[in-house]
Amino acid sequence: MTQIRNRIVGQQEVLDGILTAIVSGGHGLLVGVPGLGKTLMVSTVADALDLRFQRIQFTPDLMPSDITGTEILEEDPGSGKRSFRFIQGPVFANVVLADEINRTPPKTQAALLQAMQEHEVTAAGETYHLPEPFFVLATQNPIEQEGTYPLPEAQLDRFMLELRVPYPDRADEERMVETTTGDDTPRVTAVLSGDELIRTQRLVRRIPAPQSLVSAAVSLARITRPAEDGTPALVKEYVDWGAGPRASQFLVLGAKARAALDGRPMADLDDVKSVALSVLRHRLVINFAAEAAGRTAEDICAELIAGESWIA
Repeated sequence: MTQIRNRIVGQQEVLDGILTAIVSGGHGLLVGVPGLGKTLMVSTVADALDLRFQRIQFTPDLMPSDITGTEILEEDPGSGKRSFRFIQGPVFANVVLADEINRTPPKTQAALLQAMQEHEVTAAGETYHLPEPFFVLATQNPIEQEGTYPLPEAQLDRFMLELRVPYPDRADEERMVETTTGDDTPRVTAVLSGDELIRTQRLVRRIPAPQSLVSAAVSLARITRPAEDGTPALVKEYVDWGAGPRASQFLVLGAKARAALDGRPMADLDDVKSVALSVLRHRLVINFAAEAAGRTAEDICAELIAGESWIA
C-alpha cells in the first residue's frame, strides 16, 4: 500500500476493495463519475504487483474480436504456403481494465464472460489459456445512462465486488491537485511478482473460516431472496431476485482476504461485514415498488447487514 500511496491520494476503501478482490482471485466493478482516478488506481496496483496491464476502452462499435483476438492469414515468403495465425487481443494480460464497460452492446460485453469465469478464450474452435494471475477490473459511469447498455445479471454476478468510488474530501483533493500539477512524476516500485501473488491467493484460501462464519455468510445471502423462509418483510416487498450461492462464496473468500491483508490468522464476522455491501449490492434485482418508494439495492443491503438477523 505504501507504493500505491506514492501515486494515489485518498480512496482508502476503494483500494482496500481492489486488493481484496486481487488476493481473492476475483474481479471488481468500479462505479464512479469521471475524473476520480479509477484508471490510475488500477494501473498503479498493476505496477506495484509487477503485473502486465491492458486497458480496453469500451465503445458502441467495439467487436468481441477486438477483446479476445483474431486470426489472420499469413503467407510464408519461402514456400508460398498460407496458414492462419491467432493474434492475441488485449484480454491476454494479468490485469485488464474494461473502461466504461456499459458503453458497448451485450454481444461484446459477453466476450469477457468466458475469460472471467474460466480464464480462457475460444476463437475459431481453439481454446487459449490466459496468463495467471488474471483479473478484470471494470469501470462504469453511474450518471450518464443515454447510449449505454446495462450489464446483464449473469455478468454482474461474476464480479466479486462492486466498489463505489466517491468524491475525495477537501484535504485529499487539495493534496491531489498539488501533487498532479507539479513537475515531479511519482514512481511506483513493484513489491510483489506474479508468482508471489499466486502463492498469496493460495494462502488466502488456506486461512480457516469457522463454521459459524460460513453459516452466517450463507444466512446473509439467503435473506436477500424473497422466496426463502424467514426472509425479512423488507426483501419480500422490494426485491424480485436475491443473491445466489456465488455471493455466499465471495462473502467467505472476501473475509479471508481481509484477514490476510490485516495479518490475522483467521477470518471473523467483522471481516464478513466489511465486504458484505460490496458483494451483495449488485446482485439484488429490485422491483417497481422499491423504485416508487425511492429504495435502492444498496440501502436494502445496508439495512439487512446492520440488522444482524443473519448472525446466529
